[in-house]
Amino acid sequence: MDLLQITGELVRELDRLRFTPPVAHVYNPLVYARQPHEEYLRRYGNAPKETVFVGMNPGPWGMAQTGVPFGEISVVREWLGIDGSVERPADEHPKKRVTGFACRRSEVSGRRLWGLIRSRYGTPGRFFARFFVLNYCPLLFLDADGRNITPDKLRPSERELLNAACDRTLRRGVEFLQPSCVVGVGNFAADQAARALAGTTIRVGRILHPSPANPAANKGWEEIVLRQLAEQKVPF
Repeated sequence: MDLLQITGELVRELDRLRFTPPVAHVYNPLVYARQPHEEYLRRYGNAPKETVFVGMNPGPWGMAQTGVPFGEISVVREWLGIDGSVERPADEHPKKRVTGFACRRSEVSGRRLWGLIRSRYGTPGRFFARFFVLNYCPLLFLDADGRNITPDKLRPSERELLNAACDRTLRRGVEFLQPSCVVGVGNFAADQAARALAGTTIRVGRILHPSPANPAANKGWEEIVLRQLAEQKVPF
């Protein structure tokens, strides 16, 4: 299975899941932003890769708008060269509208992550020849007031079913991409990857999450991450 087939299977699995309060809205950009997401996979998701970076789930102004992990709009359009039609989630919250590439908000996490990658590699071709970026969970969860609910805050029974689907997808993606190392962007993604890939020969590392909600990330995030990668002996 290639990444397009793996994604299609995940969409079918996720479509069967149901979530209860405090979750009031669920966005799946693999469905409504399918065109740019598939373009990202087709253009950059060729195998093999040395290392795969794994994020948690979409941000409201990043992947939720563009279909690309950590998908800061200016980076996706101007550096990755991806644009395309983005529809609307079926149950959209008025505080978290999806306007696709017309969105004027900035995804700080994506700006930081892709900014570091761009500064190190210059062109997408140089980066993606060795690396890939994906999200563990493709769903964005919002409560009735439009506040973000991270996957670890879901009800245990719902989280278990979601994790099972995402674990299978990550294992399939890693089997296709053949990396020797998976790096979780943040502790949640690293812990999920370590559990999903237990029993394999894949080495799992972690780096500081670039979210501005993480105080440690607001002071020299790039320097911290480069040091973490060097300490874990992840060639970057």
